[in-house]
This record gives sequence, C-alpha cells and structure tokens, in this order.
Amino acid sequence: MFDGFKSLDVQTSTARIHLVKGGSGPPVLLLHGYPQTHAMWHKVAPLLAQHFTVVASDLRGYGDSEKPPGDPAHQHYSKRQMAQDQVEVMRALGFEQFFVVGHDRGGRVGHRMALDYPERLLKLAVLDIAPTPYVFAHLSRELALAYYHWFFLAQPPGFPERLIGFDPIGFLHQKLGGWGTGLAAFAPEALAEYERCFHDPATIHATCEDYRAAASIDLEHHAADSHKVACPLLVLWGAKGIVHRTCDPLVAWREYALDVQGKAIEAGHFLCEENPTATTQALLEFLRT
Repeated sequence: MFDGFKSLDVQTSTARIHLVKGGSGPPVLLLHGYPQTHAMWHKVAPLLAQHFTVVASDLRGYGDSEKPPGDPAHQHYSKRQMAQDQVEVMRALGFEQFFVVGHDRGGRVGHRMALDYPERLLKLAVLDIAPTPYVFAHLSRELALAYYHWFFLAQPPGFPERLIGFDPIGFLHQKLGGWGTGLAAFAPEALAEYERCFHDPATIHATCEDYRAAASIDLEHHAADSHKVACPLLVLWGAKGIVHRTCDPLVAWREYALDVQGKAIEAGHFLCEENPTATTQALLEFLRT
C-alpha cells in the first residue's frame, strides 16, 4: 500500500515503534486512530510525500509496534508516554521539528505532544475529534451512545478483553462500520491489515489500556496544564460523523488552543479513507502555508 516507502522499526527509550517513511521535504508525522494502524494513511501519505518527508507510524500497542503490558496507573498508555515515543522516533530519524497530523487517538497523542513539546511541533492537524477533557465534561445522551466504547474499553483489565476476544473481527468490523462509515469504504488490503493486527490478544489489551488511560491519567495531565496549544491547529471533521452533532468543533478546540481553523469534510469518521482527495487538499493548504 505504500509504494516507494521504507519500512522501519525504531527502538525508543521504552518501546519499539514500527513505521513507514517516504518522500522528501519538511517532515510530517502521521498518527492513526482506533482500531487501525498506519495503514489508514495509504491513500493520503503518497500524495503528501510529493511535498514532504512522510513518517506514518504505529502507536505503541497498535499494529506492529511493541505492546508493553498495562500498569495499575495506566501510565504505559498515557498520551504523554505515547507522545514521547513519537518524539523520540522523529529525533532518531533526524527531525528535531516537524508537522503532526493525527486522526482519532492519534490526534489525542498529537494534542499532548503539542503541550509537552511545543518547541518541536510546527503545526498540528487533528481529524474528527474534540479534546478529550472536553468530551468527558460535555457528555450527552447522543455522544455517550455513539462513544460507548470509551466506557466499555475503560472497564477493569480483563473484562473488555475477554468479551472482545470471543469475536475480535466482529467487534473490529462493528467499530469500523459505524460512525457514519460502512465497511465498503475500506480498501481490502487495508481492512486485511486491521484484521491481522486485531487478531492479536496483546493488541486488544493494549488498546483497552489506551482508553483506560484516557479516562484516568490523561485527564489528570490535562487538569495540570497551565497553557494551551501554541502552534497553529487545523481541525477537520466528518460532515456525516458524530463530532459536529454534539459540539461545535472549532469552539471546543479554542478552549485548548490559541490559533484554530478548520472545516468539515464530506465523510464519516474515517476521512482519509472515505474522502482522501478533500482531506489531503485541506492538509496541504494548511501545512504548505
């Protein structure tokens, strides 16, 4: 899916991170969301690589990256730890400053990265999310029903893992096929990659830990923040998705960032696979300005 890209593993101080790298020019780090891998960028990365050096990595716990066991405080899957992974990856590749584009969970990692490493991020784009603390503080019936997995996956270790383990591919398909998207939107080779990775019980456990961290230590980190995202922030959301039906994405992000712009893309939650042309165009306009 990534012709011309090189596949690499980078050992950081706490985890081995898998990635693909291609193109030339200023560096852009692409971070995927749940329940996917870096493969979600297969339609967008080659277009960006015409202008940028593109790095698309698997977050820890996902894809072919290392999957450390969870810990009682869920620090191993805090967005702070996941952001540190990616900063170390980019440094290992020779990039001290770079752009970040994050979809879903990757956007939350990018949000934390912008707060913890403001000197490194040139610009940040987040795709189809509202800030994590905003979501928890503004829960509605519609949002809770659409985001039920936030609360299911965050249950005590072993419980959601066991239930998902009875039919991991059925659960994967249900998540991919929801949020305004059908399974037909996913290329067969990309869907096969998601299925391959989600078969692994270690992936199921790690991704549950991601959500346990979001409902605990990540909120503690946000509560301790005394500053907002300083770099320019682009917010894109799916016109057929749920985010804009439960909040105004630009208003929500302006509570957490100083320089916010954005718009809707004609798609559901999975913008990059449903409408890669419009998504890439919006990213290029933002990153190249």
